[in-house]
Amino acid sequence: MKQLEAVITRNEPLTAQVFRMVLESPDMERMKPGQFVNIRPEGLFLRRPISVYDSEEGRLTLVYKTVGKGTAQMSRMKTGEKLDLLTGLGNGYDLSVSGEAPLLLGGGVGVPPLYLLAKRLREAGKQVSAVLGFNTAAEVFCEAEFASLGCRVTLVTADGTKGRKGFVTDALPPSYSHYYACGPEAMLRAVYRTAEGSGQFSLEERMGCGFGACMGCTCRTVSGPKRICREGPVLRKEEIVWED
Repeated sequence: MKQLEAVITRNEPLTAQVFRMVLESPDMERMKPGQFVNIRPEGLFLRRPISVYDSEEGRLTLVYKTVGKGTAQMSRMKTGEKLDLLTGLGNGYDLSVSGEAPLLLGGGVGVPPLYLLAKRLREAGKQVSAVLGFNTAAEVFCEAEFASLGCRVTLVTADGTKGRKGFVTDALPPSYSHYYACGPEAMLRAVYRTAEGSGQFSLEERMGCGFGACMGCTCRTVSGPKRICREGPVLRKEEIVWED
């Protein structure tokens, strides 16, 4: 974990509620797919955890949805303004078990962290398939970016206004070596029940500190309680115990 101040070099809308922000700092280290940052919006007490969309030395890209005061404030920030953030949080995805034909399953704002994962897998020569799910055509974002990496992209919308009608579980390919999933809990539960083989799930809980001190984001696993911000947010399928 590292605390740093970064300069906004880009902040633009992708949809009515989803924005892409690029941050630069000489102290910015390359992060792993599935990790997140914790941002301190000016004047607000708690930091906001935001998943990492893309990461290189000196530069970080976030794709976030405006869901409350903190993210709404972020969406209004301009080029040249600065943000205080904690970087390198969470354990991220394990790429070593991907096999040759990994499958990425993303729903809504669960799509952004899968982009960096797809990028790293493609750099390793993997044949990546991505199923991206949204409620409606107006909410679709980043489809072209996944395709530009060379991923085989399947788009699904719940109302059928773009791509295939249905949910990500309706568009699972017949074969894949390993799967990675990120999205709302209802989607993750459905993937857990439907997808065959081993996989990894990026889970979400309300966080306080974001680095494991407050224990506020603890969840149950087969080996006991684990903190989403510290031991997560990515857990193996075999670890997860869903609460009723």
